[in-house]
Amino acid sequence: MGTLTHVKNQENPHPEDFAQLLARLMDEYNLSGSEIARRIGVSVSTVNTWVHRKRTPRDDALRAIAREYPKFSEADLFAAVERKAPGPLSPDREARILELIRGLTAEQQEMKEIELRALNDANRS
Repeated sequence: MGTLTHVKNQENPHPEDFAQLLARLMDEYNLSGSEIARRIGVSVSTVNTWVHRKRTPRDDALRAIAREYPKFSEADLFAAVERKAPGPLSPDREARILELIRGLTAEQQEMKEIELRALNDANRS
């Protein structure tokens, strides 16, 4: 699906793609692919596609991995699949954004949704 990635960070100055990062995570936490799958709510076959470089995880899976395995940051996980990590969204900011959207007409809301979808797609490619 996506191109393979290469991550450089202070602990590991050599580039690594997501499959390599996942192998390191499994080693660090002494886990199997099935345990990762269970803890983040995906199938074992999904994790296997990541291990064998057939696919890369979706954003929600990357966030779940970061939550479950805090030694691996969202920034490193997203970089390993050549995506920028989404910024944090505080409850206050989310409420302000929703309030702004509620003040728009139905047509304006639809246009903003299209724009936001396009921005999200651009961040994934």
